[in-house]
Amino acid sequence: MKVLDLQCSQQHSFEGWFASEDEFQAQLARGLVECPICGDKAIVKMLSAPRLNLGAKEAAAPKREVMSAPHNQALQAAWLKMVRHVLAHSEDLGERFAEEARRIHYGEAKERNIRGQASREETEALLEEGISVMPVPEALKGPLQ
Repeated sequence: MKVLDLQCSQQHSFEGWFASEDEFQAQLARGLVECPICGDKAIVKMLSAPRLNLGAKEAAAPKREVMSAPHNQALQAAWLKMVRHVLAHSEDLGERFAEEARRIHYGEAKERNIRGQASREETEALLEEGISVMPVPEALKGPLQ
């Protein structure tokens, strides 16, 4: 199993687990690898140091400076937590989202947390009517490791 450090064109960093380098390249070519934050499919493999586990007990390694962006990682983690909360505490209406959002807004249906699909035009129309909506990337609707 290969664990790869990946990054999308929006600079979101994440890990991907693949059976082999060939499997990663095949999935990338078929458009199956996407950013779990924004759904971007423009993914690049970042440089990472290999870890070899040869079964020997390791000596205590000297502390080294980690080259990462902790603020960015904390922000990504908080955003993922928020999106997961929304997904866990809302009803998925699929294509009926815009219609039901209007019914709730105008008092024709019980108020509750909903989510679903809406085209750009439908989303803009909802916003013009004063109905608050927020996009949730498709990538986050499935399980994440």
